[in-house]
Amino acid sequence: MSALICGSLAFDTIMVFSGRFKNEILPDKVHILNVSFLVPELRREFGGTAGNIAYNLKLLGSEPLPMATVGKDFASYNEWLDKLGISREYIKTVPEAYTAQAYITTDLDDNQITAFHPGAMSFAHTQDVHAAIKAGATIGTVSPDGRDAMILHATQFAEAGLPFIFDPGQGLPLFGGDDLKDFIEKSTYVAVNDYESEMIMARTGWSLKEIADRVEALIVTRGGKGSSIYTKSKTHEIPTASAHSLADPTGCGDAYRGGLLYGLLNGLDWDTTGRVASLLGAIKIERPGPQNHSATPEQFRARFKKEFRYDLA
Repeated sequence: MSALICGSLAFDTIMVFSGRFKNEILPDKVHILNVSFLVPELRREFGGTAGNIAYNLKLLGSEPLPMATVGKDFASYNEWLDKLGISREYIKTVPEAYTAQAYITTDLDDNQITAFHPGAMSFAHTQDVHAAIKAGATIGTVSPDGRDAMILHATQFAEAGLPFIFDPGQGLPLFGGDDLKDFIEKSTYVAVNDYESEMIMARTGWSLKEIADRVEALIVTRGGKGSSIYTKSKTHEIPTASAHSLADPTGCGDAYRGGLLYGLLNGLDWDTTGRVASLLGAIKIERPGPQNHSATPEQFRARFKKEFRYDLA
């Protein structure tokens, strides 16, 4: 069984500001905002939602199939994917474009400011999910990508009857209320953080319960407060997992989604699926960058048992 992960592949330039944004921004002057942050720490990482989710799913021993469009500068990322054993079958190169680039600045409170250049991601709508479905993909995701691509791939998954997670993330500002209603009606699961859930409710006029009633599960992550998985019959409150350190939050949401996919691929119940996702997020936050943490499936199972006091089936 494999998961088709539609989303971005990107290079992340990550900078750490050794202060707090709130101390540098005057609330009554945001209409003329002009700030500069000194960032002594800088790293360039492999990232993008499809890449990050695939990385985490691969850690657990599953077979991710990232689907994305990339640019002429992607060679080093190709080598990285080959080293990990992640399929490049559904990754398409657009020779006239650069790979998507994210520029992320994080402060001491783990707040983030991000600028994003879509580059080759703007051509993601030229990818078709049907070939991967015919090849045996059993679940999909529609994660942040080009606007047209997200709409197209959600429609294609729905038409093919393949269950998928709608994971709008940073792509949420691209869509109005009617768009979001259509995504929710087509999707099997919706995964958002608490801020995104508020945005969706504001734009659709639907409550969390009304969204949950339209899908098999609505998953809302709440950072250090854990996460909630809403189904039609029950709300599952998922605790956070213990992290050995708090190095970098970049990619924690994608790690969580990798855990969701693992649980769905393996038929786990929602309480266990949420805990798998939570633990992956904790392991990720211990290392800087979205794809530098590691754990073998055996190590993950041992840590899961220690954390939650039962065996991961």
